[in-house]
Amino acid sequence: MNQSDKEVLLSIKNLDVVFGRGKRAFKAIDNVSFDIYKGETLSLVGESGSGKTTIGRAIIRINPCSAGEILYKGERISGSLSRKADREVVRKIQMIFQDPAASLNERATIEYIISEGLYNFHLYKDEKDRMAKIERVVEEVGLLPEHLTRYPHEFSGGQRQRVGIARSIVMEPEFIIADEPISALDVSIRAQVLNLLKKFQVERGLTYLFIAHDLSIVRFISDRIVVIYKGRVMEIAETEELFHYPLHPYTKSLMSAIPVPDPRIEKDKKLFVYDKKMHDYSVEQPSLVDIGNGHMVFGSPSEIEKYKKIRFGNQ
Repeated sequence: MNQSDKEVLLSIKNLDVVFGRGKRAFKAIDNVSFDIYKGETLSLVGESGSGKTTIGRAIIRINPCSAGEILYKGERISGSLSRKADREVVRKIQMIFQDPAASLNERATIEYIISEGLYNFHLYKDEKDRMAKIERVVEEVGLLPEHLTRYPHEFSGGQRQRVGIARSIVMEPEFIIADEPISALDVSIRAQVLNLLKKFQVERGLTYLFIAHDLSIVRFISDRIVVIYKGRVMEIAETEELFHYPLHPYTKSLMSAIPVPDPRIEKDKKLFVYDKKMHDYSVEQPSLVDIGNGHMVFGSPSEIEKYKKIRFGNQ
């Protein structure tokens, strides 16, 4: 399917997010633009502090946009909205947080935590309907009905993240931002949670923005990947395209950090360290350019020509 044939669900256009004012102002997101298509998983990848979570929080209106805009189904959702529009955004766009312990209210039972959105938006006909919705979603995430009367501290990290997923899913959202949802979990639990997210995507036609710092995890779950460095987009491509043809040096450095299961190969592996001084932008200004095949790279005109040669050779 061509990119042009796909339905754009969410669009980020020339987004800036600035924290602080005057001399203390810090630009966390710098002129970021990308689209998310309905039904896909788009992963946002970069090291800690690159601005991934800031973008996720800008979408759900926790972080205000300093410039640019965010559109959902063609309607602007950034900036000031009417109360009705704001509630609609909250209901349709949900977030699963990185730390399942910190994002759940320790004093509330699992039943109340999952019900909170239903209460706030009155998404049930009566008490019987509310309990039926909760019991169904608890079963779907692999927990038991008797877990509903317990508290978060009585659960493992993996179980708590399942509660976090249930809390999002019960709202029947269309779009979910998963902010490093497995990085706080044991390796043995990670695949279970990823499989659960994929299952819901297939069954409910969900769209995901998956935020991560580890490229090896996103390969399994993503349709496309956006690589971000210090608040700027460096590269965007379909998953296998990016893994076969990583063009930007920063993407290559992330690739080189992926562990290899064979200890002998891992021992001899050379890490590629990215240094932004390797670019000379004193004469030519860089921009994000589509070089073909839906592959976008950030670079100066001469760098873009070089990337095209690497990707397409003398075709």
